[in-house]
Amino acid sequence: MYQPTDLKKGTVIQIDGKPFKVIDYSQKVMGRGGSIVNVKVKNLIDGAVIPKTFKGADKIEPAEVSTRTVQYLYTDGTEFHFMDPESFEQFQLPMSLVEEAVPFLKEGDNVGLQFFADRVINVELPKNLFLQVVYAENVVKGDTTSSVLKDAKLETGLVIKVPSFIKEGDVIKVDTRTNEYLERKK
Repeated sequence: MYQPTDLKKGTVIQIDGKPFKVIDYSQKVMGRGGSIVNVKVKNLIDGAVIPKTFKGADKIEPAEVSTRTVQYLYTDGTEFHFMDPESFEQFQLPMSLVEEAVPFLKEGDNVGLQFFADRVINVELPKNLFLQVVYAENVVKGDTTSSVLKDAKLETGLVIKVPSFIKEGDVIKVDTRTNEYLERKK
């Protein structure tokens, strides 16, 4: 059982027999040590996002979710195709299930598929990924302070803000939860 303060973004919990993923979390501390936790949770079966409030003493049931590592093969425009590299079993998933992972998917990459009651409910990305910069704006000479950010397009099509010293061809580490630049690969 989880306490409300154990919840964080990405935690999968069970409410009324259905799996929900925490997508937003905030905690408000009240007087005399009590606290209220407000979360937004996404139903991993139908995609509905709902707000939930938990008080300090509430018990929250973790969802019985299993994860399998699979390889991303390709998309045909409507479905995304994955394969278990050990059993060669293939999975076709609709865009609605893969939506959050799309900006990070490259053919051949390994990701996790989360299962709830033998049904795929979520695509789980690694926390950080290395991606190549395919386009970066040029910086005006002399405008090289470290706080200057510019747009960079990555090999998957995702556009993020990066420091001014990043150039085309660089491989950078990106946080998949926040879409933020972390560092340049050495």
